[in-house]
This record gives sequence, C-alpha cells and structure tokens, in this order.
Amino acid sequence: MDRLVNTVRPYAWGSTTALPDLLGVPPTGEPQAEMWFGAHPGAPSRLDRGHGPVSLADVIAADPEAELGPDTVRAFGPRLPFLFKLLAAGAPLSLQVHPDRTRAEAGYAAEEARGIPLDAPHRNYKDRNHKPELICALTPFEGLCGFRHPAETADLLEDLGIGDLKPYADILRAEPAEAALREVLSAVLGAEPRALADTADRTAAAAERLAPKGGPYAAAYAACATLGHHHPGDPGILAATLLNHVRLQPGEALFLGAGIPHAYLSGLGVELMANSDNVLRCGLTPKHVDVPELLRVVRFAPRDAAVLRPEDTGGEEVYDTPAGEFRLSRFVLAPGSAPHPLPAGPPQILLCTAGAVRLTSDRGTTREAALTPGGAVFAPAGEHLTAAGDGTLFRATVAV
Repeated sequence: MDRLVNTVRPYAWGSTTALPDLLGVPPTGEPQAEMWFGAHPGAPSRLDRGHGPVSLADVIAADPEAELGPDTVRAFGPRLPFLFKLLAAGAPLSLQVHPDRTRAEAGYAAEEARGIPLDAPHRNYKDRNHKPELICALTPFEGLCGFRHPAETADLLEDLGIGDLKPYADILRAEPAEAALREVLSAVLGAEPRALADTADRTAAAAERLAPKGGPYAAAYAACATLGHHHPGDPGILAATLLNHVRLQPGEALFLGAGIPHAYLSGLGVELMANSDNVLRCGLTPKHVDVPELLRVVRFAPRDAAVLRPEDTGGEEVYDTPAGEFRLSRFVLAPGSAPHPLPAGPPQILLCTAGAVRLTSDRGTTREAALTPGGAVFAPAGEHLTAAGDGTLFRATVAV
C-alpha cells in the first residue's frame, strides 16, 4: 500500500473552489478541473518506496505481474487499465463521444499510417483503446447524456418559437427515430458554423426566457441558456438540445458507453474510466471537430438517461457496469464500527472523499495510512486491507 501524490489539471472549465474546498486548502483563483489518480502517462501519480519519488507508471512497468496480478496482465496487458479522477466542473465541458474498441483500433491505425503526430490538434485517436466511463456525484451534478426521444425533442424545439428550428422538429416527428437523430445532428454539425451562429444565439435566448416558467423542459432550457452564455454562436448549442438533461444527487452515477454523446455541466464527482485519451467532440469547444468520423462513432438510438445507484453487497456499495477495465464501489464508514475488510485480488486505488479513514495492510509488516478528503493509496494485487474511521472511501479496481 503506497500513498499517492497526484496532479491537478487546470483546464479552463474547472471550478475555482470545488477541489480546494474538498481538500481543505485555500483556492488559488485559477480553475482546478481534475485530479488524476493512476498511471496514465499524461499525469501519473507518484509514490515513494524508500528510494525517492517515482511514477506509478514506472513502478508497474518494472514488474507488471507483481503490481497488477497475472489475471489483469493477461486481460489488459502490462498497464493499469483504468484512470481514476476527481472532476470539478465549474463550466460546461465539450459535447463529446468515445469510440468502441474496434473503431479506436481502426482509427488509430489509419492516423498512424497517415503520419499524423500524436500531439497534432486534428488527431482523433491517441491510442487503440475504447473509453467507457462512470461519473458518480459528490455534490449535486448536472449533465447531458444520450439522445432524448425525438418526439419529445420536437416538442421542446417547437415551444422555443424559432422558425429556423421548425425543419428539425419536422424531421424528428416524421422519420424513424435513429434516422431522424442522424439527419438532424448531421445538418447541425455539417453546416458552416457561421451560418448557424444566429440561430444558436436565438435558441439560447429563447431557452433563457422559458426556463423560469417551469414545465417538463425547464431544466433543459436552463442548461441550453447556460451553454449560450459560455459558447455564444456555437452550433453545439443546437446539438445539445437533442440530449437528455440529467441531475444527479450525491451518490448517484451515470455510465457512458461507446457512442453516447454527453457533456458535464457543473458539479463535483469521482470519475472512473478505461485508460484512454480517445475523444471525438461534437461542439462547445474551440478544439477540432471531425464531423464525418464523429458520425461513424455516435450511436443514434434514443434512450432515457439511466441514473445508476449502488447496490449494497455487505457494506461495499457497488456501481455495476458492463466495463471490464474498472469497477467502482463505495464504503461509508461509521465511527466505532469494526474495521471493514476490503476485498483482495486485483490492484486497487482507494480514495477518501469525506471524513477520515484509516487503512491497514498486513502485507509483510503491518502498515497504516490515514486518509482525509482527496487522500489516496495504491494497493497492488493480492494485498489485504482493512478500513475504519468516520468517512467515505471510494474503491477503484479491475472487474476481472
């Protein structure tokens, strides 16, 4: 068991206060968007095993089977297959999707063959992996997730009273659902951005007028108005009207599989994902938007935004997903209760998000780690730990 030192990423959309408040440190005045826990080469966690600081990525590379266990190495290769984060959204993130593994492998190979540098701004695929992800709210959390049923979106658009939106509403009512969603998204993202800037602005303004009036789409209208303030004239505002608006309460989560368009709007949460950088953007960003490739990746089936709640399995509250690379669970520890044994097996990262938690390991000589919010440890495969205290502990591990 090793205590981790982790990197904060200062992306522009980050909150200036959420992470400092959690960590109990003064804000810097700059946005602090994400804190990464893991072995991703972009910002690997660091630890000290008696010879000075070293990255977790290097520790794993030196002896993958000892750190990850043979089952994990056999299933995912000699690297930690997940990336764990604290995510603090103070402004909307870009509207985006992630590819499945087949598309990621093909896209990566094609861009390699064309000689596109990995750090090129127009590169889509940074690696060969897919990127399923799970976001679990620590505070009230807002986002957009998956396509709303087209007839409902047609109602939403018609209520805005903007003539430019009527053709989209007509398509959404007349076509089969998947064909309608594809046609409207293609039209919005395939147009010259300046041609839709005025429509996007008028849509956001109308949404801002309607939001206080209540009704079934009040929250969606408020979200649309927020997007208009942050990204004036962006066609992504129109694309975002196609998506479900979701509000999570603390402890609730969303799972996002391949091809599901989504954007996080505000709030603090823990995020767990496959260890990949592959993102295709749909808008709400100055970054590269590759519309043809995006349309190959997006899954156009409408769906309700399925809020995920944990299942208690004897004190460990598990967020069940189909992802093999990761498994998220939560322990809510009460003062005075007996120490809780944690499951051993695959490698794990344990993160405290509230209160104070004491972890004890019996590997070799007994070791302890006292964690407060934002504190985390890495435990190699097979290590037996117990947890006690008065706080909340999230556990990220591999679902093998």
